[in-house]
Amino acid sequence: MKQVGQNYRSGELVVLDVPEPACRPGGVLVRSLFSLISTGTELMKVTEARLSLVGKARARPDQVRKVLDSMAQQGPVATYKKAVTKLDSYTPLGYSLCGVVVEVGAGAEEFAVGDLVAAAGNEFALHAEVNWVPVNLCVPVPEGVAPEHAAFATVGAIALQGVRQGEPQLGEMACVIGLGLVGQLVVRLLVAAGVRVVGIDTVDERCRMAERAGALSCASPDPEGAAYAEQVIRTATGGLGADHVFLAAGGSTNGPVELAARLARDRARVVDIGKTRLDLPWNAYYEKELDVRFSRSYGPGRYDDRYELDGMDYPAGYVRWTERRNLGCFLDLLASGSVEVGSLVSATRPIADAAGVYEELRTGSLRGVGFLLEYPRVEPSPRSGSRAAVTNGARVPSVTRRPTRTRADTVRLGFIGAGSYASSMLLPHLARHPGATLGTVATTRSLSAVNARRTFGFESVTTDAEDVLADPDIDAVFVVTRHHSHAAFVCKALEHGKAVFVEKPLALTRAEVDGILEVVARTGNDRVMVGFNRRFAPLLGGLRQRFGPTSGPVSLRYLVNAGRMAAGSWYLDEHLEGSRWLGEGGHFVDTVSWWVGHHPVEVSALSTPDGSDLHASLRFEDGSVATITYSTSGDARVPKEHLDVSGGGRNASLDNFTRATVWTRAGRESKRSFTGQDKGQRAELDAFLEAARLGAAMPIALDSLVATTRATLAVGESLTSGRAVAP
Repeated sequence: MKQVGQNYRSGELVVLDVPEPACRPGGVLVRSLFSLISTGTELMKVTEARLSLVGKARARPDQVRKVLDSMAQQGPVATYKKAVTKLDSYTPLGYSLCGVVVEVGAGAEEFAVGDLVAAAGNEFALHAEVNWVPVNLCVPVPEGVAPEHAAFATVGAIALQGVRQGEPQLGEMACVIGLGLVGQLVVRLLVAAGVRVVGIDTVDERCRMAERAGALSCASPDPEGAAYAEQVIRTATGGLGADHVFLAAGGSTNGPVELAARLARDRARVVDIGKTRLDLPWNAYYEKELDVRFSRSYGPGRYDDRYELDGMDYPAGYVRWTERRNLGCFLDLLASGSVEVGSLVSATRPIADAAGVYEELRTGSLRGVGFLLEYPRVEPSPRSGSRAAVTNGARVPSVTRRPTRTRADTVRLGFIGAGSYASSMLLPHLARHPGATLGTVATTRSLSAVNARRTFGFESVTTDAEDVLADPDIDAVFVVTRHHSHAAFVCKALEHGKAVFVEKPLALTRAEVDGILEVVARTGNDRVMVGFNRRFAPLLGGLRQRFGPTSGPVSLRYLVNAGRMAAGSWYLDEHLEGSRWLGEGGHFVDTVSWWVGHHPVEVSALSTPDGSDLHASLRFEDGSVATITYSTSGDARVPKEHLDVSGGGRNASLDNFTRATVWTRAGRESKRSFTGQDKGQRAELDAFLEAARLGAAMPIALDSLVATTRATLAVGESLTSGRAVAP
């Protein structure tokens, strides 16, 4: 299918051929008829992508801070790899469309194949022929509303939420500053609500368009125009001023905010809808005691994954107008004729011409406010192939073990998932490895698969993991997905006779661990590797060797300054993904277990009252004791990991994989890494590929993987019970 994508590093904007997304539970597949270009938000992204690296940094200081924090913790090399991977990839555009439902996922049965719907979301309602859309971002289109008009629903909901934030009443006076697409819709909604409107914009044609839609008068924001608008407002209100001012303008000037204070009455409401500069002139806003409000996108539910992805609605008795209800309300206004958008359509172009349309908009050669992309009409037909097989029933797995390969062969790899970690820490090594061939990559999002193929050279791409699992030519499967899916993918891969490399954690519950062991026993396939890479780190391996064997137990202290996660990160969804400790703690349990050479036999844990820091104590078969402090309350600029070991008259210290020091009777010996952090990913992958190629035992024995996973789980169990737990 066709999809619009832009490379954020180069600014290149193209129409790509990408695989269709799979239909997931909780949503529907929608074949697009029309999608609306947001001439404000999207053109800002397009322009930003064409800036130099310095320009991008100035435009996104929040991202610069994240990069600096990452450099302090992970070093410049790892940070550079992640940043370049993220920049040099195609990102999607679009967030407002109308289309036809072509497949319904479990839990979305309120829709049916053939329904005409409007869809929203900058991750879902993209400029693409087919999109998967969750139920709370999708609404039926009422009878009589044309698809090209229904494509305005998302931007209409943005305007509607802005109007709601102003709480206008019948007969009041409003001023709309900025008469682009959102501003034009705000004018129409206010007029429909019986509110008198004055508009402000630098483009005369936009002013005339707003007047034709019912505005009393519109003017330029220059001194003469502003004076005229002020006179119109004061004449209409008996000298009071505007009851509401809606800021729908963009740009870096502070003019809209200053003009709003001039035009507003005493204690008026100023509502910010667009992304405009907000250096509030204190005296002007104080003297009038202006009420400044913000309008967050389409309405309540926006940026809440529980609402948007999990389909959890807000009760209407508490939240009357959610983003989905705003979408539906705007469509109802179109159906009743209270609001019209046909006059806003400046041009309609086929999806194949999208790159040219954006370029014309960027250069100003194409003028107007509403631009639609049109998609080919496809006759509905029963969906078939691998996606239907997954929806209607699982394939019968093959458990045939692959034969041992000769040294002349390479291992053909399949990837399920190609996110940030896979793209920065795994795939760069594998793409250059003479013993690996990158076969098929499966990702949930179409562009992610295309980015992986473009960057690393995969032979084929798909959005259906079953295409990787069932491919008889795939020797080994990498599972680099979100945590809740790991155990299920491991079981399926083993059943298909594959060697499996899964990123930590192996499982989220003891039942999942038992399920994996049952599959191993049933199939005879035990070729599982978990991405516990630290034991393969050269600096740590050398430190362990120099520390040498001991005749008795040792004590280990592992301090992990994990730092805080960004709000909204999927890592923080404990209900689905497990605790943050469960997602990462296996690394540290594996490291101390490897050093000791025994499995943990007892685990106890304590945490701070807010749960931000935890302390886990592990006792081993030989009497050794390890304490792991996992802290999320520290400063993100402090190096992440520090390991101390003492025993047998010796001490060892590892400082964030950049310096390793050992103290023995012979004295102190310290080694440093002058090429940045090496946490062992390359050596780990080399060992896995060799084992997969030869059909040999995995680099980490299965009993060790299971012991580490159970000990990691036991930390959480000890926190809950307040007692020591046997893994």
